[in-house]
Amino acid sequence: MESQYALGILGLGVMGRSLAKNFQRNGYTPIGFDLNPKLPPDFGVKVVTSLAELTAALTPPRTLFLMVPAGAPVDAAIASLKPHLQEGDLIIDGGNSYFADTERRVKELTAEGLNFIGMGVSGGESGALWGPSMMPGGSPASWPLVKAMFEAISAKAEDSQPCVAWMGPGGAGHYVKMVHNGIEYGDMQLIAEIYDLLHRGAGISNLELAEIFASWNMHELRSG
Repeated sequence: MESQYALGILGLGVMGRSLAKNFQRNGYTPIGFDLNPKLPPDFGVKVVTSLAELTAALTPPRTLFLMVPAGAPVDAAIASLKPHLQEGDLIIDGGNSYFADTERRVKELTAEGLNFIGMGVSGGESGALWGPSMMPGGSPASWPLVKAMFEAISAKAEDSQPCVAWMGPGGAGHYVKMVHNGIEYGDMQLIAEIYDLLHRGAGISNLELAEIFASWNMHELRSG
């Protein structure tokens, strides 16, 4: 019998919880797991206490979405999951992993018959809840398994197109997210320097600067 759950989410911090609610609202019921769950009473998503229970609740090919810190925690989560998986199952890393680590994981898991996606997720807590921009890459066979689901939960552009697209094989998704983050940090530095010049150089008060920045944010300089 087919499971009522579309995917399992490992890691129910701020981002994991918000994504879980987004999936559920869009008709893809998730089931969650966290080593140390601290969940609000109104979370509304089923949470289990073991990986065996989590994977047993899903119909193969299973989709397991990791929202855990980059680095060793991702490898630990994958190692803990593998005994409960079978050929064709899919693991998705939605954290800010280094693209070379994603390249390695794709190769290792492909050799074991598992699919793997490394995916950048942009938009923070609000984006995760109401529609993030996503940058998936990894095992080419993986994308058709989840394309419709991720298009449903994604942000939508002004022409109503989903803000998610396949970036390519290996670590392509996390590479694009790295570039995205670099651009964002550059923008943040520019804003800080503009503030400093206007405040210390031109003597404009913080209250006036707040109004100036707010007015800039209403037009072509607006940040989503």
